[in-house]
Amino acid sequence: MDRIDRMALFTRIVESGSFARAASDLGVARSTATEAVKVLERETGTRLLARTTRQVRPTAEGDIFYHHARAILTAVDDAYGASRQGAPSGHLRIGASGLLTRTFLVPRLPDFLTRYPDITVEFGQTDRFVDLVRDGVDCVIRAGEPDDSGLMMRRLGALPEITCASPAYLAAHGTPTDIDDLDGHHMVGFLSSRTGKVLPLEFQRDGSVETRVVPARVTTDNSDTASALALSDFGLIQAPRYRFEAQLADGRMIEVLAETPPEPIPLNVLYAGSRHMSRRLDVLLDWIAEIFADAL
Repeated sequence: MDRIDRMALFTRIVESGSFARAASDLGVARSTATEAVKVLERETGTRLLARTTRQVRPTAEGDIFYHHARAILTAVDDAYGASRQGAPSGHLRIGASGLLTRTFLVPRLPDFLTRYPDITVEFGQTDRFVDLVRDGVDCVIRAGEPDDSGLMMRRLGALPEITCASPAYLAAHGTPTDIDDLDGHHMVGFLSSRTGKVLPLEFQRDGSVETRVVPARVTTDNSDTASALALSDFGLIQAPRYRFEAQLADGRMIEVLAETPPEPIPLNVLYAGSRHMSRRLDVLLDWIAEIFADAL
């Protein structure tokens, strides 16, 4: 293992917080990872990692070394890409919800991989917050206005949202025709990842946004589970239209209050800012922007 390989392994250990995961990601034995860090610490003359039983973190010196190493590795990637007539290469990790990935990204993936045959792609499908550096993720696609996290952002568009419910629920509770006509109704409660509280229903009327708090007998912090609950007759739900496109078409869900829809939800791709963004990430961001420019 040469010096560049050792730096690549070290950065992956820092990003994943784990010797075992870093070794697995790079296809080497854990003992090799341990020995590589020992060599780096001998070469730099300082301790680079602080180890506990639960996690691995860089020391102050290790953090400085990490940022220098990351910049060097990005430059190496760019140099190899330039030497191959600009063809980007390497592995990309994308974070997005499972349904969004399957609906928008997967159908267009063959074209991307044909266009860039030296790139490999890994999808991480979760609604949870992702630390791009720690988790080794290149970018995440998220709905809603992002927190001021220091990440770079590219706006992809806005997802139209609807209010809907199952036919059985509406048969039992009636079909609301006005947002002031929600007494006796229930909703599927969705817990905000920011506040931990159930989000109220939201409606656009007369140029402004109004909210209504509707009782929720069942709550969840997972969008797929929320959809399953709505399909199982637990109440009204608000979600991006694409989530229920098939069920609206075959009658398993019915849109209500269509004249006062929720505000469209912004959709963004977030990535770590750097003077040296890899060429593979650059072409990935362009590809993602193309997809949603056509879809939204």
